[in-house]
Amino acid sequence: MKKLVTNSLFLFFICFQLSAQEFSQAQKNRWLEIAEANTPTLVVSQKNPVTLVSIVEDSSAFQGYKAQTVSGLEEFYNNGMKQQSGKVFDFGDHLTGFLTIKIDEKKRAVDAPVRVKFTFAETPAEALLPFDPYKGTLSRSWLQDEIITVTEVPCTVTIPRRVSFRYVRIDVLGTAPDFRISEIYLNATTSVKVKPEPLASNTPELIKKIDKVALNTLKECMQTVYEDGPKRDRRLWIGDLYLEMLSNKYSFKNDSLTKRCLYLFAGLILPDGVLPPNVFERPEPHSEISHLFDYALIYNVVLKEYLDATGDFETANDLWPVVKSQVQFPKEYILENGLIDYKRADKDWWLFFDWNEELDKQACMQGCVIWAYKNTYELAKKLGKEDELKEIPALIDKLTKSARKNLYDKKQGVFVSGDKKQVSYGSQAWMVLSGVASKEEGSQAFKKINEIKNVVYPGAPYMFHYVVEAMINVGLKQEAKDVVTSYWGGMVKKGADTFWEVYVPDNDLFSPYNSHLINSYCHAWACTPTYFIRKYPKIFQDDSVK
Repeated sequence: MKKLVTNSLFLFFICFQLSAQEFSQAQKNRWLEIAEANTPTLVVSQKNPVTLVSIVEDSSAFQGYKAQTVSGLEEFYNNGMKQQSGKVFDFGDHLTGFLTIKIDEKKRAVDAPVRVKFTFAETPAEALLPFDPYKGTLSRSWLQDEIITVTEVPCTVTIPRRVSFRYVRIDVLGTAPDFRISEIYLNATTSVKVKPEPLASNTPELIKKIDKVALNTLKECMQTVYEDGPKRDRRLWIGDLYLEMLSNKYSFKNDSLTKRCLYLFAGLILPDGVLPPNVFERPEPHSEISHLFDYALIYNVVLKEYLDATGDFETANDLWPVVKSQVQFPKEYILENGLIDYKRADKDWWLFFDWNEELDKQACMQGCVIWAYKNTYELAKKLGKEDELKEIPALIDKLTKSARKNLYDKKQGVFVSGDKKQVSYGSQAWMVLSGVASKEEGSQAFKKINEIKNVVYPGAPYMFHYVVEAMINVGLKQEAKDVVTSYWGGMVKKGADTFWEVYVPDNDLFSPYNSHLINSYCHAWACTPTYFIRKYPKIFQDDSVK
C-alpha cells in the first residue's frame, strides 16, 4: 500500500487515551522479544537468468509491451559490454533477493572506472520505459534502478539493495577499455520452506494457473514478516497480514510467521491503545503514529483465525489485552440510532476499505465493526473471557438492527451507503460478512446489483477478496468462481507471474499514485485465490460443480 494519513484531531485521541487500555513499556518489550524469537531463517537459493529478451511494443499486451526471447546467455557472457548496453535479462519468474555480478576484462586491462546502471522490473513496461521525469505521488526512490561504479577489475559485486523483479536491464554509463560481465545471479530469499498439497487432478487449467501465481505472490511476500509488497512498501500491514495469514493457513502453513507478526503489532501498540496500521522491522521495530479504522479492528480477527489454525491458547491469552483494547474506539462513534457516525469518523481516522475513491464507506464501516465485534466475541468465548465483553452482544444487536433499518433498500433489494444511497459491491460484501444480510438477502443483492446503474465496483484485489468471500457465504458458488477466473484470471491472461496491487481490467495504466511504474506488481493482498481454491475445493477444483 499506500498513503499515510496523519490524524489531525489530537484532542479526540488524548481524551480516548484516558479510557484506553494502558500497556507498560516492559510489557511491550516482552512482546517484541517474542516477535524476535519467531523471526524465520530465510531460505536462500541461487537463481540465474533464463534468457535475454527484447522489450517490444504490442498493443494487445499488458501496458502495451511484451518480452520476446532474442538469444541465450553464452554469447552475452563472452562479448564486451560496450556493444551490449541496454540488454535485458529474463529470470523466468518473479524473484526477490540480492543480485551479484562478476566483471572481467575483455582484451586488455580496464584502466578507468566501470559505471553500470541496473533497472529491475516486475513487468516488461517497467524494464523499458524511462523512470524520469517522475510524476508519481510516492517517493521516486522506490523505483528500482541502481548505479554502481567499479574501480578495480576483475571483481565480484553484490548490489546491497534487496530487489524484487523478473527482468533486469543493464546499461553501460561509462568505461574506457571494454569489459564483460561473465556471470550474473540472484540469491533469492523467502521464508517458505514447504510445498503445498497439489490440487485435484480434475482442477481446470485456468484455476491451476491462478493458484500457482497466487502461491508465488504469497511466497515472495513471506520474508521475515508478511510484507505487503517486496518491491514497495516492504513493510507489515494489518490488512495484508489478514489475507496472507488466511492463504498461508491453507498452503505453506508457516504459523510461526503469523505469530511473529501478531507480536510485532502488540509490541508497537500506540499510547492510545490503538494498533498502528503498519510496522517496520528495521533498523529496529517501529511504527508511524497513524490510525486506520478498519485495519485496527481486523487484528482481532487475525488472532482468532490464528488460534483456530494452531490451538495456541498461550499466544491468544497473552495478546488478549490488545484485542480487548481494539473494541473500545468504535464505541465513541455509535449514535443513538445505532449507526456509526461515519462523517465524524472519516474526519478523525483514515478509512481505507478499497482503492476506488468513489466508494462511500458508511455501509462498509458499519459492517466491519459488526464483523469484528462478532469475531472478537467468538474469540472471547474460546478463551473463557466473554464476561470481559459483556456489552458486545447488545452492541452487535443494536448495530445490526440499525443497518437493516437504514441501509437496506427493500425496493431495490440491495444495501445502500451514505447520503446519496450509493450502491456498491463493497457495501453488499460487508453487509453479508457482518451477518446484517440474511443468506437470501445477500444472494438477492449480488444478483440485483447488476441491474442497477452507476454501481461502484471494487478498485483492487483487496476488496475483491471480501466480495468473493461474501458470495460464497450466501451460496453463490458459481458467481464466486466466475469472479476469481475473470478478475485474477484476467491478470494471468495478461502475463502475471505474481498478482498485482491494483488491477482495473479496462485500464492497464491505472495507479493510485499517478504512475503505473510505482505500482507493486507482487502484492500480498492479491494472493487469496489460493485460499479460496484450497479451502473450497468443491467450488474451485471440481469442474463439474456449478
